[in-house]
Amino acid sequence: MHHERKMPEHQAVYEKLRDCLVLGSFAPGEPLTIQKLTNFLEAGMTPVREAMRRLIAENVLQILDNRRVIVPVLTRSQMEDIYFMRLNIESELTRRACKSFKKQYITELSCMDVEVDRAIERGDVEAYLESNKAFHFYLYEAAESPILLNVVESLWAQIGPSLRVVSGRYGTANLPDKHSDLIAALSKNDELAAVEALKADLSQGLLLASQSLPQ
Repeated sequence: MHHERKMPEHQAVYEKLRDCLVLGSFAPGEPLTIQKLTNFLEAGMTPVREAMRRLIAENVLQILDNRRVIVPVLTRSQMEDIYFMRLNIESELTRRACKSFKKQYITELSCMDVEVDRAIERGDVEAYLESNKAFHFYLYEAAESPILLNVVESLWAQIGPSLRVVSGRYGTANLPDKHSDLIAALSKNDELAAVEALKADLSQGLLLASQSLPQ
């Protein structure tokens, strides 16, 4: 059974739009109209409207008094709250993934980390954000906790636009990459060390992301 091939259009459009936000395709404060998104996503008005409604409910998009929808501009305290949740949920996902992590996953994860390193070396922010997301979510999917995974996707989408701006400003040299420590811990099935490495990675990300934000 290949359920993914039968994904309803509204779900596919929602995931595509959420991914665009994770990767910072739209800037903080940018207005998003249905017309603009139907063109950008090459999708129908109904699934786009539905996707926007869902993302507003998740606080990924913001609706203003005049009904206009924008990408939120985060304050530093909002960013810290998002990272607080990410730290706790992603630590738990890492713990659970550790229990079922197989040797072939390590190889796959190492290949993904090479892509992250290459993006950092090239100074390619977009490739960094894509490969870093692929790395983390490959790990989290091994936890087999779809509810937690969905929450994390939403948190990444809230933070993506700000992270893109900051990364663009400071370049890739300061971007978080504690992945080799994480891989080493996973290969030894060392749950504590894996969680520590993840926390270090996220803390570095928070430090960077909050640098340019208002209080």
